[in-house]
Amino acid sequence: MSAQLRETAGELADLLWREHTLYRERSGTVVIRGSHVERWISLSPTGGQDQVLIRAGRILAGGTTAPARSETVADLTGGRHELAAVCRRLLAETAVGAASGGAPRPSRPGREKRGTTRRPRKPARGGRHTGPASWLIILGLLTVVALCARAAVAAL
Repeated sequence: MSAQLRETAGELADLLWREHTLYRERSGTVVIRGSHVERWISLSPTGGQDQVLIRAGRILAGGTTAPARSETVADLTGGRHELAAVCRRLLAETAVGAASGGAPRPSRPGREKRGTTRRPRKPARGGRHTGPASWLIILGLLTVVALCARAAVAAL
């Protein structure tokens, strides 16, 4: 199954993208990376005979892969063009998901923008701006000013 999966993935890669990287993971999954379109497709063997689990995801800044955004089980007995159509549909779903809900890419690789998350606003206080503690401070300051003025007048 592994040799058939790698052969199928190679043919799919040629149908999907002119530029691609093809590799096999330890689990037997074959991954097709299209770095120029920032997407990846993986083909994994399933429990069923002649079936494959196809997953699609994005390639993030720095070359790391994001978790799969969409997946489906397809039949290997169909032609390569049918499998390519399934892959294109998954890639389209991935692109729509990235456009609508994905985070914006940083302008420089490896740098995250700061301040992109908004903090919730504090609830507004009641109608009074000056609380009892503020009035006590103001009263204390007025007392100190009055005592200084009285001392200055007494000194004359």
